[in-house]
Amino acid sequence: MNEIAKQATEKAVAQVLGNGFLHWTTDALGNAFGWVKLCDPRSLPVIAPLLAEAGARLMTITAYRNDKFARMEGREIAYHFDLDGLAVTVTACLPDDPPRVPSITPWFKNADWNEREFAELYGIVLENHPNPRRLFVDKDLDAGLLDRLIPLSTLMNGASTSTLWEKVFAGKELPGWAKGDAN
Repeated sequence: MNEIAKQATEKAVAQVLGNGFLHWTTDALGNAFGWVKLCDPRSLPVIAPLLAEAGARLMTITAYRNDKFARMEGREIAYHFDLDGLAVTVTACLPDDPPRVPSITPWFKNADWNEREFAELYGIVLENHPNPRRLFVDKDLDAGLLDRLIPLSTLMNGASTSTLWEKVFAGKELPGWAKGDAN
């Protein structure tokens, strides 16, 4: 285990949250994993520059619901970092409706795509993002499209029927391409 990277992570987290908020686990091969849970996403712009200064590299970001079956409200975002061979995951709870999160792009430029993607697909509002425009989903589709639970059976039939698009465009006029029109 890289003790220098581990100490840098512990120092960065302790500066923002105090001691006791970073937990370490190891797998059967001795690989170390750091885990931080932020109850307030406004801590992200405080911890992100400290991680960047310590040499962390953002690997990816994961947005998800607390409950995979969409029975409970609440979302979380997990930021997965590599710090000299150590995997460190910083998870932020998003209690607001709509969910809001400050952008970490000032410190990690590669956060741009992930942040815009979860804003577009899950309806998460980005604060202070330098380029919050949509990536690829048609502007006629609601933001947060994937935040609604669509059963797998509906998705599987979506290629041959309009059932999927009826759910996606619930309460709206279906565009021609969703109805199967040749235009």
